Amino acid sequence: MENKIIRKLFKTIPVRIILPVVLTVLLFVMTIFLLILPLVEAKLTEGKREVIRELTEVAWSSLNVYAEKEKNGQLTLGEAQASAIEHLRSLRYGPELKDYFWINDMHPRIIMHPYRPDLEGKNISNFADPSGKRLFVEFVKTVSAYGAGYVNYQWQWKDDPSRIVPKISFVKGFEPWGWIVGTGIYVEDVRNEIATITRHLTLMCLGILVIIMALSSYIIWRSVMVKTEKKRAEEQARLRQEQLFHAAKMVSLGTLVSGVAHEINNPITSVMLNTPTLQKVWDSVLPILDEHCRTKGEFRVGNMDYTRIRERIPFLLSSIEDGVRRVKEIVTDLKDFARDKPAEMSDVIHVNDVTQKAIGLVSNLIKKSTDNFSTHYTADLPAFRGNAQRIEQVVINLLVNACQSLRDSQGAISVSTGYDAESECVFIHIRDEGTGIPQDVIQRITDPFFTTKRDSGGTGLGLAISERIMQDHCGTLEFISASGKGTTVRACFPELRIEN
Repeated sequence: MENKIIRKLFKTIPVRIILPVVLTVLLFVMTIFLLILPLVEAKLTEGKREVIRELTEVAWSSLNVYAEKEKNGQLTLGEAQASAIEHLRSLRYGPELKDYFWINDMHPRIIMHPYRPDLEGKNISNFADPSGKRLFVEFVKTVSAYGAGYVNYQWQWKDDPSRIVPKISFVKGFEPWGWIVGTGIYVEDVRNEIATITRHLTLMCLGILVIIMALSSYIIWRSVMVKTEKKRAEEQARLRQEQLFHAAKMVSLGTLVSGVAHEINNPITSVMLNTPTLQKVWDSVLPILDEHCRTKGEFRVGNMDYTRIRERIPFLLSSIEDGVRRVKEIVTDLKDFARDKPAEMSDVIHVNDVTQKAIGLVSNLIKKSTDNFSTHYTADLPAFRGNAQRIEQVVINLLVNACQSLRDSQGAISVSTGYDAESECVFIHIRDEGTGIPQDVIQRITDPFFTTKRDSGGTGLGLAISERIMQDHCGTLEFISASGKGTTVRACFPELRIEN
């Protein structure tokens, strides 16, 4: 089940577009922050290390200049060393010109430190950073072993003794005087530069992401629009095909129904006319047969006792009349359904008047069906041209269906009229609290000969005819219902047909 949901999700247009984009951006960001930035930091640190090595070489060369002067007799040893110390004490570099050089000897004692003059001349063998590392001893060890090298430790931030931070220094021994000269970089400087690069890269990634998301949104929007337009075109094509099929079916059905109605109408008219004659004949011979039975006793006619015949014939004649009347109604409905063109649309239709008249025609059925019948008529509704009798027929059909759907007389039926400004139509609402209509039935409820009341004499033509009448008036029938929750039917007549 989960796999099906995932496959269905991946088939949607936004996911198919967004997912590769998100994965690409994620891969891009991960590459930058997990691979490129560490490489940049390493290269930057290596570059800084190389800079302090070269700067230390420059400072060492300065010491060598003064040593050569001492060697050549230009300066005494004390003068040469003092000049070298003052020269290096004054040297500064870096963005704030706060980076410096220092000198200590191999004992070790501080010879010169521009920011810690308090340590100059003192034995610093036991001087340690907060981690316990005896850094000056490490300087001596490195120079003794390699002549020069890098040492990691913690030291104050430039000229701020209250701030202790990690530092990397390059130290080199100056053998003629037994000195060690060095300078260093603060790890925090590297981290600040990396943070600046990271910030710029983050902004760049966000900018790229915004551009990608904007392009993706446009692509998704276009894809959705294309898909929507395609679906709309397919739906319109399907509806046109259904309309053509329905129209062809209605033409064929109308032709067939018209012929059937004509063929049935003639013989049924004969039966209808002759049934009253048979009733009169029976009423005439009945006294004679009764007298014969009284004087001669019981006799048989057609293998049936007279007493039995006397009871059955009135019932049979009544059944014939009812059956003929029912067939006549069906034939009338068939003729209405099969008519080739709409009825005359010359009446000025006032919906309230037509609705009231239709209610009056079925008032007896309404009284028998419900104790809760209500009406509400909106005043001053626009009038329009149409066929009043046909619209009455629609309202009557809907009212009869509403009455037949009620479970008992406590179920309510309400009728209302009004004008819908949004859809610009005059409407008639008929709502019942009956059994409701299942959704699968609503789709077919106006199909010719479709009925759920076949056992109670339904022909399936009432709503089909009503639908045809509404189409003739450029109107629509809307059914809102659910099984067991009643039904609301809305007959709408659009403003296209309304006249002031």
